[in-house]
Amino acid sequence: MKSLISFFILALFGQVRAQDEPVAIHDFKNQHVIYADLGISPAPFNLSYPFPYEASPLKYKNNFKPILGLAYAYKWFSMRVAFPVLPGVRSVEKYGKSKQFGIGWDYNFKRLYTDLDFRIIQGYAIKEAYTFDTSLTENTPNNILPGLGSLNLALNLWYFNTDDFKMNALQGKRAHFEKQVHTWYVKGTLNYFGVTHGSEDIIPSLLQDPLQSKTSAQSYSALDFGIIPGYAYANRINNWQFSGWAGIGPVIQSKFYTLETGVQGFLGLAPRYDIRLVGGYSNNQRFFLLAANFDNKSIAFNTLAYKQYFYTIRLVAGIRIPPKTSNPTNGRQRN
Repeated sequence: MKSLISFFILALFGQVRAQDEPVAIHDFKNQHVIYADLGISPAPFNLSYPFPYEASPLKYKNNFKPILGLAYAYKWFSMRVAFPVLPGVRSVEKYGKSKQFGIGWDYNFKRLYTDLDFRIIQGYAIKEAYTFDTSLTENTPNNILPGLGSLNLALNLWYFNTDDFKMNALQGKRAHFEKQVHTWYVKGTLNYFGVTHGSEDIIPSLLQDPLQSKTSAQSYSALDFGIIPGYAYANRINNWQFSGWAGIGPVIQSKFYTLETGVQGFLGLAPRYDIRLVGGYSNNQRFFLLAANFDNKSIAFNTLAYKQYFYTIRLVAGIRIPPKTSNPTNGRQRN
């Protein structure tokens, strides 16, 4: 009998304690959310090889543009428009011009979160190419390649091992966290990415190895898939929120390079990193956040390694406006 009474007391105490604990997330879906973001999305890549003239690695940079986004969200509806606000961050004389196109989509359902990212960038320059190319000088140090382009298509699905970790709260616009949340997760990923220079070689002829055909390729590309484990964490203290996740794991990769004579293909493994960070100030009326997303990809053809870095950094600021409530009319009832 005493054991039964003790059980009910412990159960009641546990229920009361659970009620006193704060909920993990404050959702603002019933408020009008208006925000703006300003960010950059560079996509540099490197080519490493035992090149002559101590040129390794070759660093390819694009002349990216700052992007301004304007957005509105209420309940299930959300809309964002974005456009470049400057012609290019880097000098056109040194880096040329770059064209960039991208679309993204994401969806959250319970413990699952999925996103799709598609980017095309055209126009790169080999940084400090004057060290091996005598036609260049310190005043014009880079080899500008306007026809060189990169592509990234990524489809990802995350599973978080708790109901308290939601993407709306991590992004901080339509919700924020009210307490510490941490969990492990797994990410399934499918990617197609690479670089191409049309019918021209990606590596300058001065640096090509006549015994290695891959150094005279017009494109490098890969299709890969895999499962990446990781750890997610979020907390908010005195209206200052910091959250994100990080993971690392291998993917199975089909990799190719294209020559004038045809395509060479191989099968192998490659490392994949998964990093996303969001932090800043958020209360019930306004928010100011810094968001960073890193997507690093690589292909290795023995001694030749191609590493592509897609990343986005944004400053986000906005307000949350509660819907107007109707006040009852104050009037006397007539007889």
